[in-house]
Amino acid sequence: MENNTNKKSIQDKLTTIKYNCDNKTHLKVNQKKCAKCKDKPCTMICPASVYSVDENTNEIIVQYENCLECGACRLACPKGAIDWNYPSSGCGVIFKNS
Repeated sequence: MENNTNKKSIQDKLTTIKYNCDNKTHLKVNQKKCAKCKDKPCTMICPASVYSVDENTNEIIVQYENCLECGACRLACPKGAIDWNYPSSGCGVIFKNS
């Protein structure tokens, strides 16, 4: 039987990830295309909560510094509004060997 006391939540695991932050974003959102999307799935699918909605302007805010580089956002975006690239060489999430 597995010991459940050692299981961590996704939020706990995310705090252990290290980043070498780039000084410019590798994620660009086409706000015009995004404005036509009412469900904003990028805000729900991203495991690192990179995307949020500005309550005043209804525009997407991108916190690229948290990106895990999984690409889920670009797959989930029904409008193709996310221009996703890898961060500059040497920047981004640092995956440790397990």
